[in-house]
Amino acid sequence: MTEIQLAGSGGWVNADLTDEQVTKSKLVPNMDKHFLASLEKLDTAKMKKHFCKQCNSEFEGPTKIQVEESPNEAVADGLTLIERGQYTCHQCNSIIGEYRVFQKSE
Repeated sequence: MTEIQLAGSGGWVNADLTDEQVTKSKLVPNMDKHFLASLEKLDTAKMKKHFCKQCNSEFEGPTKIQVEESPNEAVADGLTLIERGQYTCHQCNSIIGEYRVFQKSE
């Protein structure tokens, strides 16, 4: 596990990631920046701290997670969006980042 800072549109989250997650978190392979949106839902136990741009505050521990209704929406041949959610600030409820969970059909 490697602790990485993951950027979101409204702040960042520091989390312990596997090597595979570290690779997925980079939108461009040779770029040093890592992104929340390129990963599926993070385990809150892996989140070490987070920062909210709206209230300009850093917090120890995980963000709140708000799950939207399970859309079960076909997004491509053999690929279904099964969960959509947001990482939100404990203090002001602003969105720090978003995630999507997909399922491949056989």
